[in-house]
Amino acid sequence: MTNLLHISPIHASLAVLLFPLAAFLYQALRGKQDQSGVVGLLAILLSTAASAFFVFLPTWKQAPLEAAITWFTVGGSTFSAGILLNNLTVLMQLLVCIIALPVHIYSRVYMKGDPGIHRYWMYLSLFCFAMLALCVANNLLLMYVFWELVGFASYLLIGFWFTKNAAVQANKKAFIVNRIGDIGFLIGIALVYAHMGTLNLSELFGKQSPLFEQIPLWHTERWMTYAGLAFFVGAMAKSAQFPLHVWLPDAMEGPTSVSSLIHAATMVAAGVFLLATVFPLFNESILLVIAIIGTITALTASYFALAQQDIKKVLAFSTISQLGFMVVAVGIGAWNAAIFHLVTHAFFKCLLFLCAGAIIHEMAHAIPAAAKVDPQDMRNMGGLRRFMPYTFILMVIASLALAGFPLTSGFLSKDSIVIAAFEWAVERGGAYLIIPVVLVLVSFLTAFYIGRMIFKVFFGKPKLWSDEKVTVFHEAPKGMLFPMAFLGVCSFFFVFSFNPISHQNAALMQGLTLLTGFQPIDSLHMFIPIVLITGSAIGWWLGYRWYVQGKYPFPENNALVQHAQKQGYINEFFQLIVVRSTLYLSRGLYWFDHYIVDGLTAGAASVTRAMSRIAAWIDHFMIDGLVNAVAQASYYLGHLLRWVQNGRLQNYMGFAFTMVLFGILYLVLR
Repeated sequence: MTNLLHISPIHASLAVLLFPLAAFLYQALRGKQDQSGVVGLLAILLSTAASAFFVFLPTWKQAPLEAAITWFTVGGSTFSAGILLNNLTVLMQLLVCIIALPVHIYSRVYMKGDPGIHRYWMYLSLFCFAMLALCVANNLLLMYVFWELVGFASYLLIGFWFTKNAAVQANKKAFIVNRIGDIGFLIGIALVYAHMGTLNLSELFGKQSPLFEQIPLWHTERWMTYAGLAFFVGAMAKSAQFPLHVWLPDAMEGPTSVSSLIHAATMVAAGVFLLATVFPLFNESILLVIAIIGTITALTASYFALAQQDIKKVLAFSTISQLGFMVVAVGIGAWNAAIFHLVTHAFFKCLLFLCAGAIIHEMAHAIPAAAKVDPQDMRNMGGLRRFMPYTFILMVIASLALAGFPLTSGFLSKDSIVIAAFEWAVERGGAYLIIPVVLVLVSFLTAFYIGRMIFKVFFGKPKLWSDEKVTVFHEAPKGMLFPMAFLGVCSFFFVFSFNPISHQNAALMQGLTLLTGFQPIDSLHMFIPIVLITGSAIGWWLGYRWYVQGKYPFPENNALVQHAQKQGYINEFFQLIVVRSTLYLSRGLYWFDHYIVDGLTAGAASVTRAMSRIAAWIDHFMIDGLVNAVAQASYYLGHLLRWVQNGRLQNYMGFAFTMVLFGILYLVLR
């Protein structure tokens, strides 16, 4: 088809990101006059078709393509802006399109009637443009520009309902935490440019680059360690890695359709995409740090998810945990497994959020406004499978994929990471085995908390209505079910591999070929899946006993449950140590500025003014007074002499007589 229509993949990729940009500009100009979302939907539909048929198919497993134009020149350095198409970039661009399309269709029903719907479509198109451009940028500086634009669009969407204080606080928190990561990204760019003289990805990481040819030698350079650590800090914030994960659960204050697109499938995956892009920069030390942080993130997030009552926060911590898996895969050198899990996770996690949105949508319409009941709290749900059977089936499919059950895509991708982690750890031995063992434990916890969610929402009896015969819920509208069904189909194994038990046969893994630094262990490919399946089945069985059969063993005030529900008190820690300390420091600096700096300045000014007054008094009354006294004395003496020397003889005679009289009196009286 490409040859028939003579469309260059470069031009097609440019069109892919320009369609949403055009939709954004159109919606911005039209404002409230365009609330249908048709333009945004049409734009992402065209982008998806162009990405699939004219970018991905002609480029996948082919030689990379690049095109660039001069961006700007500083001194003797010229910076370009262009598009780079290789297996990784075209896959990410297609993934963003395929996930965004059902979200747009779903949103037409989910967001219907919202007073700010025109802003919603505008922000969504802006985000799609920024994310699509980020995926195919050909240099690190251009990638950073769109990285920031993605963060800005996310800020707008998280705070979409800006009349809610929680939404305003959430988008500010997301914005500030991501600025920490952005500083790291910027430092990494500066270090790379200072030592390599270029930011072009092909020149940095292509097979002809000096970095690629001398990786063992370059890895001994200290700057590479710092640069790798800086880029990882950027990825930590964007992909919500411990301890910079705190913004993602709060970001659930945005519309659920936004959560499905941005905070489950695309934006948060940008950090993992960045790590895969700059992977050759990482030496053994940085890779170990990455693996450790990813492991801690996966474990803590799954632990926090165990006790959450908000359905969206359960899924938010699930996202953080799965991102931890991807980061571990990068840390052990298997970044292709990380991208594989990123792609499969995008479909079933997006589906989980859309199903949660359908449930919240029905809860909000079924609960009277005066009841003041949280429609997202799972304690208010129960027994919904009878009223929403299709949503129930689709959410179970997505949950099974998340838990890694056979015949799902999650089974293939999660196993690829866990098996690779064991192969990596066995070769190194000792404490390295802690990482894969923790990943196995996290897999068990994942199955348990997602099963807990299913059982609390869909099983048991309705919590808010005593009469079960009254049907207060309805199935989600078809406009929401159809995109959910598409994502449900994409959660099965056959979309990625015809072999349901081998991730190595997946087309994606074969396209992202990678030489790992460890040897494969064939026995693990059978043993690990059996262990994971058994543990996941036990987790679902425990969830059924605890939440359906009513055999929950812990009291409400259990310390561990409270600790997990409060997210390990990490937010309180940041509030106490970071926020409050900053406020105290600010107040102290204000006091110092006000009373010391300003006080010294004011004191010096007062002394100067007092000295000026004294000097003015001396000048006025002493210096000017003495001068004026001499002048007046001279004036009066001259006036006297002028009276004497007036040309009248009688005056002269009188004056002379007076002087003689005074002389005689002097002589007489002495």
